[in-house]
Amino acid sequence: MKIIRINMTDQSIHYEDVPSEYQMLGGRGLTSTIISKEIVPTCDPLGPENKLIIAPGYLSGTVLVNSSRLSIGAKSPLTGGIKESNVGGTVASDLAHLGITAIVIEGKPANTDYYLLKIDGAGNAELLDGKAFKGKRTYELVETLKGKFPQTNSITCIGPAGDQMLTAASIQTTDADGRPCRAAGRGGLGAVMGSKGVKAVVVAKGGKLADPLTDPNAFKTAAQNYAKAIRDDDGTEVLAEIGSAMLVAPINAVGALPTCNARKGQFDEVEKITGETMAEVIKRRGGKNAHKGCAQCIIRCSNEYVDEVGTYITSSLEYETIWSMGAMIGNSDLDAIAKMDFLCDDIGLDTISTGVAIAVAMDSGYKSFGDAQAAIEMIEEVAKGSAIGKLIGSGPGVVGGYFKNDRVPVVKNQSIAAYDPRALQGMAVTYSTTPMGGDHTAGWVVADNIEAWGGTLDPFSAEGQVENSRKSQINMAAVDTVGICDFAQSGFSAGIDNVCNMVAAKSGKPFREEDWTALGLRILKAEREFNRNAGFTNKDDRLPTMFYAEPLPPHNKVVIISDEEMDQTFDF
Repeated sequence: MKIIRINMTDQSIHYEDVPSEYQMLGGRGLTSTIISKEIVPTCDPLGPENKLIIAPGYLSGTVLVNSSRLSIGAKSPLTGGIKESNVGGTVASDLAHLGITAIVIEGKPANTDYYLLKIDGAGNAELLDGKAFKGKRTYELVETLKGKFPQTNSITCIGPAGDQMLTAASIQTTDADGRPCRAAGRGGLGAVMGSKGVKAVVVAKGGKLADPLTDPNAFKTAAQNYAKAIRDDDGTEVLAEIGSAMLVAPINAVGALPTCNARKGQFDEVEKITGETMAEVIKRRGGKNAHKGCAQCIIRCSNEYVDEVGTYITSSLEYETIWSMGAMIGNSDLDAIAKMDFLCDDIGLDTISTGVAIAVAMDSGYKSFGDAQAAIEMIEEVAKGSAIGKLIGSGPGVVGGYFKNDRVPVVKNQSIAAYDPRALQGMAVTYSTTPMGGDHTAGWVVADNIEAWGGTLDPFSAEGQVENSRKSQINMAAVDTVGICDFAQSGFSAGIDNVCNMVAAKSGKPFREEDWTALGLRILKAEREFNRNAGFTNKDDRLPTMFYAEPLPPHNKVVIISDEEMDQTFDF
């Protein structure tokens, strides 16, 4: 186990054993712990004091299925607080197989130099001249790097948005096909990577240096039990055929699909962009549903979307993007949505923040809702670095400020996701209180608010919502630490024991359900302390006025959870 530290100020590289305080951590737990201990909370996110941490989950590199999630952390230039952005693909597995617990990129070049960071098959790092690659889009960059480094690699990189240090910039990673279509999108961490002068991290595949397991047999048994629970879950087959886009129709049906900058909760033309429609289009055109997943994936929720003559457009077209580039901007053209998804991956932009930024611009009268071509052109402008491009690439908060429009659905300056909190009150709590900004994955409580999915909470009532969001946020902090895919939480159907047994079998130390909860609490406490020291107060744990003042059709409800109730979320 080792941490590689890259100091961009003097381009020095140091290797260190994992300190005791960072052991038994990976993923979000490690990124947030390093941030809280090593970064000055009031620092400039794009300055030399900030650090970019890249960490595979604690269980990445093992035989456990769906365990190859990568956490990327830093102080966010978008929110001004702590941030972990989570991404799939193959990079996490490859880093773990090289025995790399984390890469910490710190400092800042004194000039305009740009670099590639190459990690070879022995886990050794090298900085290479990357000035020629600055400004390149990610697909061209990856193809060029494949020629430069003929051995098989995974690649993590930024596009023009990150090069320009725009605060909606993503960090892209390659999938099983070697395409940079997986995004660590939230929080503008691509801008931090750009500020460090790092264009790409190239990681050798095929490493044989993964951390040893203390009890391989116990680990294997628990991993097999966990995999069986995933395979036996009813939702696994649906995810394989439709992917996360399976959510479009049911979320619209319950009136929680933010439409036309969250002026409505249902999209009149939703049938044109549902997951079922998408799957049918892909099949008819010769694309691929249930395509290759991330490393070691058995769900295979990815797809490969093609045009009418079978030419590749994008992979993987997911629910949040279908919403942000579809209903949120009033667009029902699925091909245009796929094109915008590709452009965001290629330019290095968070699809959620970008779609919501376009929606705010349309809501402000800059363009009309439903104008897909105008939306495509706005995304292209980001790569050009034009005035409107810089606005869109800086996220919806900046767009709203420019147009003097206060209908901006952000929390801590980060856009909410595809679940309107007026129709799902539990999401109001998560969006408001997570240290990460308006982040749905930090505590996804949607199913608990939908009776047809077994939910027991009234989606229009405050009762039980705070407690449920708290529980979910604690759990997700631990899930993101071990590096398990969110969709693979179906493996928890028989309880948490299998995961706890795997952690214990790797570490050689007892790990039980109470330790799982303690892990989640430890991470959240560190994150909240960082934000407080950065200047955040309870007033930052609030939704915009629009959600309290504007009833959402068709149910005509507003958020009713009080400030006092919000403030009880983290009464640990």
